[in-house]
Amino acid sequence: MTDVAELVETTAARLGAAGVVFGHGFDSAWDEAVAHVLHDTGLPDDRRVLGTAVTADQRRRVSELLDRRIDDRVPLAYLLGRCRFAGHEFLIEPDVVVPRSPIGGLIEQGFAPWLSRPPQRILDLCCGSGCIGIAAALAFPDAEVDLVDVDPRAVALARRNVALHRLRSRVRVRESNLFDRLPAGTWDLILSNPPYVNATDMGALPVEHRHEPESGLAGGDDGLALVVRILAALPQRLEAGGLLVCEVGASAPALLKRYPRLEFVWPALPGGGEGVFLLSQAR
Repeated sequence: MTDVAELVETTAARLGAAGVVFGHGFDSAWDEAVAHVLHDTGLPDDRRVLGTAVTADQRRRVSELLDRRIDDRVPLAYLLGRCRFAGHEFLIEPDVVVPRSPIGGLIEQGFAPWLSRPPQRILDLCCGSGCIGIAAALAFPDAEVDLVDVDPRAVALARRNVALHRLRSRVRVRESNLFDRLPAGTWDLILSNPPYVNATDMGALPVEHRHEPESGLAGGDDGLALVVRILAALPQRLEAGGLLVCEVGASAPALLKRYPRLEFVWPALPGGGEGVFLLSQAR
């Protein structure tokens, strides 16, 4: 009789042999296999379940989903309809980029030591599923949070995730092209994981990433099309003493070349990764 541990091992082996690409919330075949098997068996993420016997029906479900993962190269999060980010679970749909930003690790640390006080107003620009802003709302329970995205599909999903986490009383979701349709005002913490993949890298993305909406990834020739607009708006939108946290990934060298005089801070990222900068608004 097959148990959970054996099913995880065979699933990981198939993923490894197939040469699938990871990077949508999982770092390895083993990590993805664990999430896959636990989802299809309905068991908790606990070592004590490794010896639990799995039924023929459970093995069939794992195999069928694994076939889609390997044959079509669909990211597992889309197949499951859920993913984890910054220690919390979120709903995810194929029309929205899969949550995986290293900003999540900074949220779990409370942005220490860069925040001088807990933020009262938080803005998540290009929010997608809403994972960054919602995780920040959970980390700072006294803060009011605005989630903003230009894509109505992302806005609809973000609203579902706000409801999932019972945050409707202090988290608003708005459809806007960055700041264009937002009311006047400032925020003391602005978070953003905007599209930042440059044109060259977009042409070389693996198949898994091509299942995600191009509009959620492509940042123009140098990857900075939206980042430039965010930075231009900061004097009017970031509170004095406030903090911008923005991910630019591999477009970081282009950012430094374009803004040689700005005092970017590049923090060590708790969960690994690269290309997240902090920028403070002078008092």
